[in-house]
Amino acid sequence: MAMNAVARDTVFALRRQIAKIEGTLPERLQAPVSGTPGAIPGKVQSGFPSGIAEKQHVDAVRSDITIVRRGLAVAGQEAFLNTGIERLDTALGGGLPKAALSEIHGLETRDAGAVAGFALSLASLIRKEKPGLPLLWIGTAEIFHEAGFPYARGLHALFGIAPEQLLFSEAPKLLDALWIAEEAARMTAFAAVILEIRGSPQRLDLTATRRLHARAQNAGRPVLLLRQAGEADPTAAPVRLIVSAAPAAERETVAGPLAGSIGRPAFTVAIGKSRTALPGQFTLEWNPDEHAFTERSAEKERAENPVAVVPAPARGADPAPASGSVLAFPAVASFATGYQPSRQQRPAHRGPRRAG
Repeated sequence: MAMNAVARDTVFALRRQIAKIEGTLPERLQAPVSGTPGAIPGKVQSGFPSGIAEKQHVDAVRSDITIVRRGLAVAGQEAFLNTGIERLDTALGGGLPKAALSEIHGLETRDAGAVAGFALSLASLIRKEKPGLPLLWIGTAEIFHEAGFPYARGLHALFGIAPEQLLFSEAPKLLDALWIAEEAARMTAFAAVILEIRGSPQRLDLTATRRLHARAQNAGRPVLLLRQAGEADPTAAPVRLIVSAAPAAERETVAGPLAGSIGRPAFTVAIGKSRTALPGQFTLEWNPDEHAFTERSAEKERAENPVAVVPAPARGADPAPASGSVLAFPAVASFATGYQPSRQQRPAHRGPRRAG
């Protein structure tokens, strides 16, 4: 029994140490209750005794204190990039972390344009706080040959990013792209660093993403990892957003929606991973005039797409006709009907033979 108690205390001590390192150790925001054993008046006590005393201590002071966790609360709103969508920011625990590695995932190759557009939308929000700093986009030759480069005129018109403020680095190999991203992530001369990867390469493992995440934390700059047609492999990014293209709504005019027109860019964003572990799926529209996101409601989604993809028959339901009688046909057609077998179908013994 004594050994079990010692082992249990050791486990509790290790858990407290890990929580302290990760910044998730519960802390008291108010002065401790008078009469609490070991309490120092006027001081803030952190942590709890181990074992059964922990539960008793929590029950005794639960009504008098407020418990927080540093990893989610103490950092403050200034540590997050607000997307402007309250539901999305709440599900992410405040928004996208500014000084961290964030993963933007496209499940298929055809989603590369939507992933790039969503990343540029986030970059536009980032540059509002750091308007004078450029952006660095890193990728391999395979990436840029497959998905292309962002259009310079579209950058300024849709996202307010001048073409000279977006720098590209085309690396011959993935190893070179990772090295460039690690060196760029440690610099404060960029507003953000974008690394685009295709597939699920072995070199993009936990070790590589941990280095990128650590460099981003030290520099206080965001690093956006764009994944094209890759699996949801484990990475060190605290946030993973799965992005695909959403149907664009009709263009709004003074007289109402313009029939047959194409409105603002739209994205379907699903939360694949976050610190809060709250799932969610959102349809976002990017406003190129205000450089901000707006959320499309479910009612508007149904109103803009009232019909099915395949229209119903004009005369109503058209069931399949009833089946008739089944007839048996001979397995081999008669040569009298003009049927001529191909050379491959003719018996081998009827074909010409080579002498000798």
